[in-house]
Amino acid sequence: MVEVREERVPARKVFGLAVPALGVLAAEPLYVLVDTAVVGHLGALPLAALALGGTLLALVSTQLTFLSYGTTSRTARLHGAGRRAEAVEEGVQATWLALAVGVVIVVAGQLLARPVASMMSGDEQITDATVSWLRIALCGTPMILVTMAGNGWMRGVQDAVRPLRYVLAGNGLSAVLCPILVYPAGLGLEGSAVANVVAQTVSGGFFLAALVRERARLRPRPSVMWAQLILGRDLVLRSLGFQACFLSATAVAARTSTEAVGAHQVVWQLWTFLSLVLDSIAIAAQSLIGAALGGGSRRRAHGIAGQITRYGLVLGCGLGVAFAAVSQVLPLAFTSDAGVLGQIPHAWWFFVALQPVAGVVFALDGVLLGAGDAAYLRNATLGSALLGFLPLIWASLGFGWGLAGIWTGLTVFMLLRLGFVVARWRGGRWAVTGAVRA
Repeated sequence: MVEVREERVPARKVFGLAVPALGVLAAEPLYVLVDTAVVGHLGALPLAALALGGTLLALVSTQLTFLSYGTTSRTARLHGAGRRAEAVEEGVQATWLALAVGVVIVVAGQLLARPVASMMSGDEQITDATVSWLRIALCGTPMILVTMAGNGWMRGVQDAVRPLRYVLAGNGLSAVLCPILVYPAGLGLEGSAVANVVAQTVSGGFFLAALVRERARLRPRPSVMWAQLILGRDLVLRSLGFQACFLSATAVAARTSTEAVGAHQVVWQLWTFLSLVLDSIAIAAQSLIGAALGGGSRRRAHGIAGQITRYGLVLGCGLGVAFAAVSQVLPLAFTSDAGVLGQIPHAWWFFVALQPVAGVVFALDGVLLGAGDAAYLRNATLGSALLGFLPLIWASLGFGWGLAGIWTGLTVFMLLRLGFVVARWRGGRWAVTGAVRA
């Protein structure tokens, strides 16, 4: 272990970054709930199409989170080194990359929308409706990615409030526009897609305007974009590991029983929501750690890492206690089906017990992402998936272990990840100083 004297930052600085970040993270799921409620009144077919199309669109953005997380890491180092203009220019290059990738996705999406939707739905009517929604919604992809890049560079220069305002402005306008386009304007399901594009265009437009106001050099620099792609490669592979695990869990639950997949959906959505809460601490860590290392202070980086980890542990313990207390009540808000309610406890207590573990793991994910240690995180995630989650998930199907087997797999996955990130944190090799990580 490397011995380094630690230097902390005020708690208000951590939570001054974390709370707005939580607002940004929560804005999209809340908008999706509004969208679902509006379309749901059109009937089962439009709702199924929205579910399928929305899943495909979300999958695209999920795989490209490096535009946000990777940009935060690189920008924060430059900001910490006192080179704010260069930090903003890092955001310019991430934005060019976002636009280029976004255009490619729009073109590919128009060509592949039908075959992919057909493969996933197996129903001609659902496929037609999904393709109709998806082809419109995909037009907002470049601005979705611009927004991700914008969040990344603004967090890097420790400005967490403007991204929240920009995202809320876009999603708020769209939440008002969606029911108008769907019903009085008579656009139906397609009205939802148009409102989605409006939301992304407004939010992305604010981020583009912010770059112009910074008076940054707007010329594309391929060498910087290539460096961002190298970092992005590791984050994309890490994200693919998560997707393989989570899709496998849902598939095995679906093959277990209708009640089991319903129970898994309830508990999994709660897990996903609480992940957003814990991830807000990780986002603060990315910005603060990157700035500390960019400024050449290993003492400060180690102090912040320990501080953030303690915050994550305390928050995770608090969430675990809170959800243990409502175990008999909260599931009733999601379903009244006796079979589903009977299955929920098989997953619920794993979910509760994992909150402290998740608090530490997510906090240290943020520390290592802030340090630009993406290759290690990639290997840790893929190793945990291959050694823990996936074998147990598919063994659960073969041996009929049901939800308990599925959530045992998730538990082993999280414990392995905990071991990997704690070992890295304590070893100290992540704390590489300098405006750019070597």
